[in-house]
Amino acid sequence: MNDVPEPAVLRYTAFTTDPAGGNPAGVVLDATGLDSAAMLEIAAAVGYSETAFLVPRDAGGEFDVRYFSPLVEVPFCGHATVASAVALGRTGTLRFHTPAGLVEIAATPDEASLTSVPTSSTPASGRDVAEALRALRWSAEDLDPRYPVHWAFGGSRHLVLAVRSRERLAALDYDFDALGDLLRARDAVTAQLVHQRDEDVFDARDPFPVGGVVEDPATGSAAAAFGGYLRAVGQVGRPRSITIHQGVDMGRPSVLRLRVSPEDPRVTVTGAAVRIGAQTRSSTTTGISRSVFPA
Repeated sequence: MNDVPEPAVLRYTAFTTDPAGGNPAGVVLDATGLDSAAMLEIAAAVGYSETAFLVPRDAGGEFDVRYFSPLVEVPFCGHATVASAVALGRTGTLRFHTPAGLVEIAATPDEASLTSVPTSSTPASGRDVAEALRALRWSAEDLDPRYPVHWAFGGSRHLVLAVRSRERLAALDYDFDALGDLLRARDAVTAQLVHQRDEDVFDARDPFPVGGVVEDPATGSAAAAFGGYLRAVGQVGRPRSITIHQGVDMGRPSVLRLRVSPEDPRVTVTGAAVRIGAQTRSSTTTGISRSVFPA
């Protein structure tokens, strides 16, 4: 690690008001002087799916921000962005300069709305779909024919698959290494697995083997990518508000609220965040750091 004092790491959970829900994130409010190796070491020690490292640009609301999982740096992380914005305790506009681009945030001490970089979405190849189904241990008949499989971008890249039944989503049991290999080969971060509960309500699960994490309880970048995906497949003919329920099957319920417009490739993702204590820990299994979320 750098020859600089080790920074304080705050622990917040995002997309919930309950410390036992949402997705935990580490937050370092001033990472000045830390290099990539130091940030990765801290993120691995924290053990959450991501830790955000902020470097203030000035006395205002401008920050350079980087995000690290226990294994790799990712270009953007939505839940750590919401956690960081709430941890700053400010009301007003924040501007995070991330590796993915500029992300503007409307913040309060309890909640944050991030506006993503421009989203995009392209169909997955037949080979990629077949590999994904094998890794997920699903069949083509499990997929919802209304929603084609896409690679979607919302600051980070994600594989979007929609299933016909909530039961199939709840029974997720996938090949960690195979899915991780596919995502890494396509420069993607998670698989965004969804089921449409109602017209504007979806359930989601997000495996994150690329980061050494079996599953994320809430994934803001995937939510932004999903909003862009819906726009790309013709599901956003008017401004649309979407609610995503995630983390339910993990015992860490999360609520992500999206706002998507046909005229704007960006997506707004809104959620609450709350500080947590020692409710979350990490463990190492077969050499891979995996987050453990007690019930």
